[in-house]
Amino acid sequence: MQGKSTTPFRLKGLLAMGKEEDLEREIDELKAELKDREDSLPAHSVQPHQILLIAELEAVIENKKKELNKLQKRNRDLI
Repeated sequence: MQGKSTTPFRLKGLLAMGKEEDLEREIDELKAELKDREDSLPAHSVQPHQILLIAELEAVIENKKKELNKLQKRNRDLI
């Protein structure tokens, strides 16, 4: 029985694509959470912990974007 074999190179690319999709999904979820937090800020008397949470989310999103960009670059280099 002959089937299409998956070479280690192809398997590595498929795994990387899955990781890319996971990161994109995670970034979208984090952005939605950030928007919810920003939308829930009161017009007056914002608490410091609210600002810190937003800043932390922004930092996590930025780090995930950098990780995604590195992964995408690595995948382009493989092609």
